[in-house]
Amino acid sequence: MESQRKVDERILNAKSGWGMLFLFIIGIIVGIVLSIFSQTVDGFAEIVMIAVSIILFVFCIIMLGGFKVINPNEAVVLTLFGKYYGTLKKEGFYWVNPFSSAFNPASGALAGLGKKISLKAMTLNNEKQKVNDEEGNPIEIGVVVIWKVVNTARAVFDVDNYVSYISTQCDAAIRQVARQYPYDVSENGDEKSLRGSSVEIAEILRKEIQSRVDIAGIEICEARIAHLAYSPEIAAAMLQRQQASAIIAARQKIVDGAVSMVEMALKKLNENGIVELDEERKAAMVSNLLVVLCGNKDAQPIVNSGSLY
Repeated sequence: MESQRKVDERILNAKSGWGMLFLFIIGIIVGIVLSIFSQTVDGFAEIVMIAVSIILFVFCIIMLGGFKVINPNEAVVLTLFGKYYGTLKKEGFYWVNPFSSAFNPASGALAGLGKKISLKAMTLNNEKQKVNDEEGNPIEIGVVVIWKVVNTARAVFDVDNYVSYISTQCDAAIRQVARQYPYDVSENGDEKSLRGSSVEIAEILRKEIQSRVDIAGIEICEARIAHLAYSPEIAAAMLQRQQASAIIAARQKIVDGAVSMVEMALKKLNENGIVELDEERKAAMVSNLLVVLCGNKDAQPIVNSGSLY
């Protein structure tokens, strides 16, 4: 299958509108003057002067339709009899061929611009959508994309509607990236995740979207995950799993600290010669200390005034 031919942007070297406006005003005045002076002559000269004045007047009126005003960060793509004529991108007042017309298939999607194309950075707030992560868990994800048009010819001629096109490609890119990574880090923690590696995932997502919209002459400035959560049907179960993991991690840290403290206590008692403990007494002391250090509630001391045996 033959690949689609890309349209190269051509910057139009238009004439200054002020000079051409002055010229056409002079032409209209000359046409009016000729029409007035035609009343002072007779015969063929009168006919010629009237004809010239009418032609000049009509010509200047038609030429007045070629004036274009370009605001900063705006562009106009012009076509002439179905062919690409050129693009006006520099702000100012210009005159172009009056038979050329502005063309922008996405004019309805961007209110207030008419047939002009905005070159400003624009925001696409992609709606939340349900996808599956690498582990198959259903998640809800929403992305904010900052984009701008850099090639007006491709944006207008290579895709049907570049605003709808980027929205569709963002949806496809989100699904592609989301299913390559888990929602959260795995137990070994050596891989990227949607929640834990937000900066890296955002850059991967930006590159994925950029590769899809190059044909439309669009540059993706930034792509960020704005919403990320488990789907409601598994959210409660995943919350319990996260809570269990947190409790286990906390208990593990408490036990590690308690063991090191018991070891330090026995070492200090032995080094300072405070008390001589046999193996059975050491075991009892270790048990008591672990109960005190690892328990959820404050220990209640019991005073033993007799022998340990």
